[in-house]
Amino acid sequence: MARKAARTKEVEGRFDAVPEPVRHSPSPQEYLDFYRMMLLIRRFEEKAGQLYGMGLIGGFCHLYIGQEAVVTGLQAAITPGRDSVVTGYRDHGHMLANGIDPRVVMAELTGRAAGISRGKGGSMHMFSVEKGFFGGHGIVGAQVPIGAGLAFAHKYRGDGGVALTYFGDGAANQGQVYETFNMAELWKLPVVFVIENNQYAMGTSVNRASAEDQLYRRGESFRIEGLQVDGMDVLEVRGAATVALDWVRSGKGPILLEMKTYRYRGHSMSDPAKYRTRDEVQHVREQQDPIDRAQREIVAQGIATEDELKAIDRAVRAEVAEAADFAEQAPEPELSELVTDVLAETY
Repeated sequence: MARKAARTKEVEGRFDAVPEPVRHSPSPQEYLDFYRMMLLIRRFEEKAGQLYGMGLIGGFCHLYIGQEAVVTGLQAAITPGRDSVVTGYRDHGHMLANGIDPRVVMAELTGRAAGISRGKGGSMHMFSVEKGFFGGHGIVGAQVPIGAGLAFAHKYRGDGGVALTYFGDGAANQGQVYETFNMAELWKLPVVFVIENNQYAMGTSVNRASAEDQLYRRGESFRIEGLQVDGMDVLEVRGAATVALDWVRSGKGPILLEMKTYRYRGHSMSDPAKYRTRDEVQHVREQQDPIDRAQREIVAQGIATEDELKAIDRAVRAEVAEAADFAEQAPEPELSELVTDVLAETY
């Protein structure tokens, strides 16, 4: 059950409260699609971790393992080709959930010319205008005002699009986030602010770093409605997405979703994560894992058998292995690529 800010806002002379989300009731095929996407993100990230350990991925690499239900549920609700997505540096899962080929994502991670950003973006700076994906941003919180800018463009053009803007619990304490909240509400921008609260901003618990650790309430002083959602349940996420998108598309301005989730790995591949116990991580894996939860429910409802789900896993593993092979065999960018795509000229 989602929690919501206990405030209402005046819209066109009346007071409206954001509706309580209802857990999504998927069709059998839809649930299997959710399950497969979460598995694809999990297996992709596991393989990325292996390639990093082999020295095939350079620089920073932030894995999304544990948080798969968030992007799967949210991005299943948006309209491809109309809506926009922007996020921070933990972005591989967002790319995959946006329908981008795993091969070009893996090629980008390994710095190959076949990558989605021609090998120049790496793990943290992927980009695809064609898919409506506007990054991948390495500076904490920098994507939030960009998300508001995308929303402004949607409103200016009148195209009905929404900007899905992700950031983490650490970025929630950045000043530019609150400047953006103020502008977004003043201008009633069609933006869904998504706080992926994975409990730890780098190495510090959100409870130690935030005076108000109920992050769904962070928009209250700007009259932005907020919902707190179980980000480890893909159907809860999908249900909240429906409410949020309906709210924003109806012209009521922005909304804030706090997704309570958890990352199993360190902040990045260089983080040993000694600030939490193994027992804590294991408890979440055993009790709240989004993929295991979906698997149990799918089997219990007779949507698929355990053997059929294992077959899906085998197919996903093969797809990820093929993506890794493609990336390893692809050539590196030519030196001339250093000066391409560094300036956009408009007339």
